[in-house]
Amino acid sequence: MKILEFLSPPEAVSQRTGPHDQIVLSSRVRLARNLTDAPFPGHAKKPDRIKSYELLMPLVAGMPQMGPDPFAEGLDKLTPLDKQVLVERHLISRELAAKSAGGGFVLNREESFCVMVNEEDHLRMQALRPGLQLKQAWLALDGLDSALQEHVQFAFTEQYGYLTACPTNLGTGIRVSAMLHLPGLVLAEHINQIIQAVNKLGLAVRGLYGEGTEALGNIFQVSNQQTLGESESEIVERLNKVALQIIDAELNARAAQLEKKPRQLFNQIGRAYGALSQAHVIASKETMNQLSLLRLGVDLGMFEGISKAVVDELFLISQPWHLQVSRPEKLDAEQRDALRAEMLRQRMKQFPTPDHTKAVAPKPA
Repeated sequence: MKILEFLSPPEAVSQRTGPHDQIVLSSRVRLARNLTDAPFPGHAKKPDRIKSYELLMPLVAGMPQMGPDPFAEGLDKLTPLDKQVLVERHLISRELAAKSAGGGFVLNREESFCVMVNEEDHLRMQALRPGLQLKQAWLALDGLDSALQEHVQFAFTEQYGYLTACPTNLGTGIRVSAMLHLPGLVLAEHINQIIQAVNKLGLAVRGLYGEGTEALGNIFQVSNQQTLGESESEIVERLNKVALQIIDAELNARAAQLEKKPRQLFNQIGRAYGALSQAHVIASKETMNQLSLLRLGVDLGMFEGISKAVVDELFLISQPWHLQVSRPEKLDAEQRDALRAEMLRQRMKQFPTPDHTKAVAPKPA
C-alpha cells in the first residue's frame, strides 16, 4: 500500500477532537534515542546507517503500541510528493524528508504514533493527540520507549542521561509541544508579550513547522527548551500549565476584542470571508492567514451551521503539496495559486454570510 492510500483523508483528520481544541490544535511529545553500539546518523557512513535502519524498522513496526499493520517504509521508496505531504501533516520533519538511503519512518493506523528512523538521532519517537493531551501523549510514548528498551540498548550515562546528536536534547531527550491557534492575541497585539513571558519560563515559541519557521495562520508551537535537570513528567506538567494560561489569555483577548473593538473584529472576519469566497488567485500564506480569521468567526458563532472541522480541513487541503495530490501533472506556484482559489470558492459556498449579531464571547477555559 502506498502512503497516500494509508493516510487518513483530510476530512477525517479535521474531525479529530480533544480538550480545548478550540485553541489547541494538537499535542505532541517526542523522544530522541540512539543505539549504544552504532555511530549517530550524522556521523555514520552509509553501511552503518543501513545497518541501524534494518535493525530498528522491523523492531518498531512490531511493537504492540504501533497496532496492527502500521506503515513502515524507507525514505528512498517514497516520492517527493509523498514526503512533502507527510511534512505538511507534521508527521515527519523536513530534515527526514531530505534523507534517502538509511532513513525511514513507521506510522500507526490512528496516526497517533510516528517514529522516524535515522533522522538526526537513530530514533525520533512521537506521540500525537488532538487538543491539549500532553499527559496522555507522554504516557503513551513512555510505554513505547520502555517496550523498545527491552530489545535494544540506548546510549545513556548516569551523568548526562540519554545521549543525543544535539546537546539541547541531552538528558531526557524529550520535546513536548502544543500547537495553538492564537488570532485573538495577535489582533490585540499582545502576542509579543506572551512570547516574552513564555521565553522567560524556559520555553520556546516557534512557527507552524517548528524552529526557524513563520507563524502562518496565527498558529504557534510552544515547547520546552530544557531537557536536562528535570524529569519527563515535570517537563510535561510545566508545559501543560503554561498552555492552559495561554488558552485563558487567548479567550480573554477574543472577549475583549468583541467588547471593545467589535467593528474592527467583524471587519477582519468579513474581509477574510470575502477574499476566500471571491479570490481567483491566492497564495498559501494569505490563505492561511484568512482561514485563521474565518476559524475565529466560526468559534465566535458568526457562521451558523459551520463547525471548526470544516475550516480545519481547508487549512490542510490548501497546502501546496496537498493541492498537488489532486492533479496528475506537476503544478507550478502560479497554477497552485489559481487551483487553490478555485477550490476555496467552491468550498466557501457552504458558508452563510457572516452574521455579527450572532457573535458570542467565548467562555473561560
